[in-house]
Amino acid sequence: MAKLKAFLSAFIATLPLLHLVHAQTQQGFISIDCGSNSSYTEPATGINYVSDSNYVQTGLAITLPPSRRSSTLQKQLWSLRSFPDGTRNCYTIKLKLGTKYLIRASFLYANYDNQSTTPEFDLYFGPDFWVTVKFGDSINNIIEEEIIHIAISNQAQVCLVNNGNGVPFLSALELRPLPNTTYVTISGSLSTLFRLDIGAPNDTFIRFPDDIYDRVWSPPTPLVKWTPITASLPINNNDSPGFMAPSKVLSTASTVINASAPMEFYWDDVNGPNQYYVYMYFAELQELKANQSRLFKIYLNDQLWVADNILVSYLTENVVRSIAPLTLNDTYDFKLIMSEGSTLPPILNAIEIYKVMNFPQLTTEQDDVDGIKSIKNDYGVTKNWQGDPCAPKMFAWQGINCSYDASNPPRITGLDLSSNGLTGEISANISSLAKLAFLDLSNNNLSGAVPDFLAEMPLLTVIDLSGNNLSGQVPASLIDKRNKGSLSLSMEGNPYLDGTSPSEKKKKNNIVVPIVAAVGGALIILALILASIYFIRRKRSSKGGTGPSLMEPHSPINSEVQLNPHEPLQTPSRQLSYSDILKMTNNFGRLLGEGGFGKVYYGVMGNTEVAVKMLSPKSAQGYREFQAEVDLLLRVHHRNLTGLVGYCNEGETKMGLVYEYMAKGNLGSVLSDGRVVLRWEERLQIGLDSAQGLEYLHNGCRPPIIHRDIKSCNILLNEYLQAKLADFGLSRAFPMEGGATHVTTKVVGTPGYLDPEYYTSYKLTEKSDVYSFGIVILELITGRPVLVKTSEKSHIIQWVDSNINQGDIYSIIDPKIKDDCNTNSVWKAVDIGMSCTARNPINRPTMSHVVTELKECLNLELNQRGHQIDSATTISSNFHSEMGPMAR
Repeated sequence: MAKLKAFLSAFIATLPLLHLVHAQTQQGFISIDCGSNSSYTEPATGINYVSDSNYVQTGLAITLPPSRRSSTLQKQLWSLRSFPDGTRNCYTIKLKLGTKYLIRASFLYANYDNQSTTPEFDLYFGPDFWVTVKFGDSINNIIEEEIIHIAISNQAQVCLVNNGNGVPFLSALELRPLPNTTYVTISGSLSTLFRLDIGAPNDTFIRFPDDIYDRVWSPPTPLVKWTPITASLPINNNDSPGFMAPSKVLSTASTVINASAPMEFYWDDVNGPNQYYVYMYFAELQELKANQSRLFKIYLNDQLWVADNILVSYLTENVVRSIAPLTLNDTYDFKLIMSEGSTLPPILNAIEIYKVMNFPQLTTEQDDVDGIKSIKNDYGVTKNWQGDPCAPKMFAWQGINCSYDASNPPRITGLDLSSNGLTGEISANISSLAKLAFLDLSNNNLSGAVPDFLAEMPLLTVIDLSGNNLSGQVPASLIDKRNKGSLSLSMEGNPYLDGTSPSEKKKKNNIVVPIVAAVGGALIILALILASIYFIRRKRSSKGGTGPSLMEPHSPINSEVQLNPHEPLQTPSRQLSYSDILKMTNNFGRLLGEGGFGKVYYGVMGNTEVAVKMLSPKSAQGYREFQAEVDLLLRVHHRNLTGLVGYCNEGETKMGLVYEYMAKGNLGSVLSDGRVVLRWEERLQIGLDSAQGLEYLHNGCRPPIIHRDIKSCNILLNEYLQAKLADFGLSRAFPMEGGATHVTTKVVGTPGYLDPEYYTSYKLTEKSDVYSFGIVILELITGRPVLVKTSEKSHIIQWVDSNINQGDIYSIIDPKIKDDCNTNSVWKAVDIGMSCTARNPINRPTMSHVVTELKECLNLELNQRGHQIDSATTISSNFHSEMGPMAR
C-alpha cells in the first residue's frame, strides 16, 4: 500500500527552467515582481512581469546576488521586497469586480539579509488572516501560498504582518482570472493544499503556457508501490466545467504495481475540522485491447464515495470532484479499488485538494476609504497608513477611530491629525467621512478659512482647530451649534481667526460703553480706598503698631485646591534644576525603562531613592501631558497614587518628573516575567490597592478625575508589593456642573484596555476607567496578555468568556498559582472583572463597589490562612480622613 502523505514537500522545491512554447494569452494576468525596478518577460514561461513600485508605498527593494540564484530559478524570484518597518505593510491591486481569481504569493529567503535565520510572519488578504509563512530549516525553500477568491470589490490588498518572529518579505505576487464555472463552492474561498501531477518525473513543474490559467503542477514525492504510465499523444479536454488540466499533466499517470492492491493516498486534517474540495483527473493512456478493461471505485475512509464505477476514456480528460465540501475528523483516506470484472488496476493522472477558507471580516465602507486616502494625499500624511483603515480592529490606522457592527461595514468616526505638520487649507475631502463625530486638526500649520461644510456634517460633535494659522470669520452655523451645546469647538491659538458671531458682536458693542463707564468709576473709587489705607497704615506705624498688613494673603485652614489644567505649574519649592537631575541620576547612569513619555532613570535625592522620567523631544505626549501630570500630582495625595517628589522644566530638552522609587517595577512586567510569581493573595492585594487609588480619583476629588489609561503597566509596585497608580498625563477632570453625565473628547488610551463605548462614541465617563480596571483584574487572574494576535479569541475577555462557559475555573487561573488559591475567591474575582467589562457602561459597577467586592475576595482567600481584613470600612471613610481634606 503506497501512501501519498508527503505532498507538501513538492511545493518547497526549487522551480526549474521550463522550455515551453509561448503561445497562450495573458489577458487579465497581474504579474508583480517584488523588488524589481523594471518590467520584463520571464524567459522560461513567457510571462510579462512588472515592478511592484505602483502597488506598494513602503519596504526595501533587494536583489539577490548571482551566487544565491540557482540555474533553474525563474527571474521573478531574483528579487524581493523586505518590510523592516511597521507592523502591517500592504500591496493594493485593482481587480475586476465579480471575477474569480487565483492569487499566489511566492517567497524565497535565500539568506538575503545574511542572517542565516529564516523569518516567520503572517500573511493577510485584506483584513482577514490568510496564513503564517514558515520556511522550515532550509534557507532555499520556495514557499507558495495560493487562494481562489471571487473579487467582491474593485481592489484587493495583500498584507504582510510582522508577528515578532522576523522581518516579512515578498518575492512575487501573481493574480490569474479563472472561469466562474470552475472551483465552485457552497460558501467561502479556497486555499490550495495540493496540486499534483501524478506520474511526472521528480524535477518537472508545469505552469503557463501549458496551463492557460497558470496553475503550478508539482510532482509528488516518490511512491515505491506505484508505477508511472506515460503517453506521447495529446489529451483532449472536454469536461464541461472547464477545469482543463494541461495535456502535459494528463499525459502522465500512475497505477499500482500490485494490481489487487488499492491505490491509496491520504492527508491529515491539521487544526481541523476543516472543509475540503477534491478534484481527481483521469485519462486512459493505454489503448486497451478487446479483452482488457479498467474499472474501479473510489472510497473515502472505507465508505463508497462515488456510487458508479469510474470508466476512463482513452486520451480524454475526465474529472471526478466533490460537489459539496468534505468535512470529516482527523484523516481523509482515499482508496481507488479495482472493480469486479476489471482486468486492469486503477489509474490516477492528477489531483487538486483545496481547503475552504472564509474571509468574514467586512472591509471599511468604500466612501470612507476613498475619503481618507484623499485626505492622506492632500496632506502627504507620513503615518504608516497601510491596508484597510479600520479592519481588522487591531491594525486600525493610527489617529483613526471606527465604528464596528457585525452586520455593516466599519465606518470612520474619528480623525486625529494633531501635531502632524499639516499645511494648506482644511481638506474638503473630510466632508466625505459621513459618520465622522470627532475631528482634531490642532497644532499644525493650517491656513485659510474654516469651511462651511463642517457645520453640515450632522454627526460631528467635537472639532479641535487650535494651534493653527486659520483666519477669517468662523461660520455662524458652527458658532450656533457650539452655543447650543451640540458641538465642542476649540479654536484658541489662531491669532487671525474671528470666532464671534455677528449677533454676539452687536451685543458686545451695545454693552461696551456702559462697561467702560463702570470700570472707570470703579478705578477712581479703588484709588481713593488705597490712599486711605496708605495714610491709616502710616499713622499706625508712627505709633509702633504691629497689626497685619492688608496686602498680605492669609493662609486659610482647610482651603480647597482647585484643579485647573490651564494654570501655570505651582509650588516652585518642588521645582528642580537640570543640574539637580544630573546629580541625583549620576548623569543618567542607570536606565530603569522607557515608555511613550521618555526614558526613566534611577536616582538618589538625599537619602531617598527616586525614579526620574525625562521627556523625550520625540515624545508623542509632549508638554501638555507633562504639565497635566505635574498639576495633578501636586494637588492630589493618596497612598495608592504614585508620589511626585519634584519636577524639572528648563526647555523642551530638559523636562523631567521625579517620583518616589518603586522597586518592583510595573505590574505588567511582573506578570509577564516568569522569574517572579505573585501568589493569589498578593494579586488580590495589588488589585485592591489599585482599586482604592482609582476610587479616590473618582470620589475623593472635586471635580472627579478620570485616569483614561488604566493598565497593568501603569500600576507600580514598591518593595513591599504595595500598588500605586501612575502615569496621569492623560487624566481628565470630570465636570459636575449642570448634571453632566459625560465628557465628549478624543479617544486616548491603550488598545485592549479601551472602553468600546468611549472608543465609538467619544463619551468619556468614570465607567471608562472601570472597564480598563476590569481588564487588569482579568490579567491578575489569568496571567495572560490582553491581546494575543495568533489566537482565534485574541482578546482576554473573549478567552475568559469562552472558558467560563465550560465551567472550569482551573482553565482560567494562571497555571503558576492554580494549586494554591481559594477557587471561590477566584470565581468572585472573575465575576468582578467580567462585570467591570460589560459592554453597556450602565451595567458596570462603580469603583466604590469594586473596592468592597475585592475586599470580600481577599477575605475569602485569607480566611483559610487565619487572616481577615475589615470589609466594613469603605475607602471613602477610611482614606479620606487618613490623607487629609479631599482634593478639589
